[in-house]
Amino acid sequence: MRKLTVVLVVLIALLQYPLWLGKGGWLRVWQYSQQIEAHEKRNDYYKQRNETLRAEVRDLKQGQSAVEERARSELGLIKQDEVFYQVIQNKQPVTNKPTSPLEAKPTAAKQLEGKPLQAKSPAVKPAEALPISPDINQPGQ
Repeated sequence: MRKLTVVLVVLIALLQYPLWLGKGGWLRVWQYSQQIEAHEKRNDYYKQRNETLRAEVRDLKQGQSAVEERARSELGLIKQDEVFYQVIQNKQPVTNKPTSPLEAKPTAAKQLEGKPLQAKSPAVKPAEALPISPDINQPGQ
């Protein structure tokens, strides 16, 4: 009886091997299903990209606004009697840290660099209205 049990277990194991690890086994089916999912995702991306390109081609064939937009953005073209303003953004922040002892006391130009000008109250107060003596303003005296 014991030998019969061992033989049956070995027989079942031999029959199960192709099911799990063989040419058409579950492991291979799982790998193929993973590949199919990856290909479907890639296909969805390409379908969306193709639709975008089709719409862009349709706009370029039909309307002038798409051509004008392309000329402005890619070639930097402007219309006649149009004013072009170019805004340049400062990529590096301005620091006031001295890098050498000579720069320890910043000059007025360095202090204003990167800062907006602010209206300051005048250092000298305007003179009050003084009475003018008549002899100064009269000609011929």
